Amino acid sequence: MPHQRFPKIEILSIEPHEIKFILSETDTSVANALRRIMIAEVPTLAIDLVEFAENTTVLNDEYIAHRLGLLPIRYSAPDSLRAGDCHGAFLPHRECVCYERCPRCSVEFELNASFDDIIRERHSAAAPDDLPFTITVTSADLKSNNANVSPAHFLNTEEEGASHDAGISIVKIGPGQHLKLRAIARMGISKEHAKWSPVAVATYRFFPLINVNHDACAHLTQDQKQQLIDVCPDRILELDPVSGKILISEYAWETATYTEDLKVLQNSMKKRQEDEDFVTVEHSQDRFIFSVEGTGAMDAEEVLMSSLRVLKERLNYLATMVENLKDM
Repeated sequence: MPHQRFPKIEILSIEPHEIKFILSETDTSVANALRRIMIAEVPTLAIDLVEFAENTTVLNDEYIAHRLGLLPIRYSAPDSLRAGDCHGAFLPHRECVCYERCPRCSVEFELNASFDDIIRERHSAAAPDDLPFTITVTSADLKSNNANVSPAHFLNTEEEGASHDAGISIVKIGPGQHLKLRAIARMGISKEHAKWSPVAVATYRFFPLINVNHDACAHLTQDQKQQLIDVCPDRILELDPVSGKILISEYAWETATYTEDLKVLQNSMKKRQEDEDFVTVEHSQDRFIFSVEGTGAMDAEEVLMSSLRVLKERLNYLATMVENLKDM
């Protein structure tokens, strides 16, 4: 096959909530397809239906339902501590053969929070003046009927340590107020609604190709060399104090941006316009730096693996359709 490529992935850093990697030996079409799949086509769980039994809080039903829908819901396989792909564990609601809902296509959460009951349970020994005026109802108050499914209360341990609540805030309740509801979570993709998106950030940028023409730079004064270094706001260049040469910074590929200021300055320094540039910063056409940050519904690594699975399924489907057309 002509121009056949074998894309590679190099992991730069990996954490439960964020992953950075380099995708190489491919082109922009594949990089953008992978990014779009991570944003719009990786299946996750999200609350899709809320049934209120009682709501005497300051927020109306629709507002609370909207906030519940935005809670990231994590699915963890029984043999794994990571939040993984729920594909295969659940069916899309429209594809399930049940009449309304069943454990195969949905997960039920219950929330029953009463200010007076909580005060009696948690602060029964406290003096009246020490009682709180309000209590925050959080995602930790949601009780799931599936042991493998729960809300993601925090994105990481640092966020948990800095928080004053036990989870994501839903509503504050005061004396005499009561919130009781049942929420149904279903599997979907964010192409249908943004609440099913597993990523908060999924971006890529071209890998920079930085080249310093030392022969041309040899004719520059030290002040001119310093001007070339200073004109790059991302500090991709540095001046060697010993040799006086312009060098490329160690982490220039992480911070390099593409600006016309460098080109304008170089043109003003050239004796002739046709002379070679002193420094060039160009786009690589086959290497891309990805940065993916999850919402908490899935680990960033699982988002990447799931997007690759979806891409493979789409390509297999396309190949099958092409073969069927040939046989017609």
